[in-house]
Amino acid sequence: MSSLRDLYQEVIFDHYRRPRNCHALANANHRAEGYNPLCGDRITLYLRIENGVVKDAGFEGTGCAIAIASASLMTESLKGRSEQEVEALFGSFHDMVTTPADTPAANEAGLGKLAALSGVREFPARVKCATLAWHTLHAALHDEHGTISTE
Repeated sequence: MSSLRDLYQEVIFDHYRRPRNCHALANANHRAEGYNPLCGDRITLYLRIENGVVKDAGFEGTGCAIAIASASLMTESLKGRSEQEVEALFGSFHDMVTTPADTPAANEAGLGKLAALSGVREFPARVKCATLAWHTLHAALHDEHGTISTE
């Protein structure tokens, strides 16, 4: 179990140090902003959706390692998925990180590298860091305006 935890930590630090898709999209047709006042994390998420499929995703922002890694891992996992698949992925991810640490873990099957963030469920204050990008994604998909907050 310790080696798996070490692997997960390395994935998180890699995505924090070298975030993927960390750029604005000039041709984005969906956009949302998110803010976590507890940690100071801020993110702007950009999506280009064509015919119900995420063709591209990017983000800009600042924040803690968990918030940036989550946004990076999330944007990687979105490309090529339908909006319905993205909604299902949102639900699976949210269930994984919000299942209380003293209960059996939510099913991580199908989450791939996103499972690296499963450990945040042991630290309730960090769940908001991990889910900021995801709540911002949900807002972008539904064209919600205003800044999304994890509070």
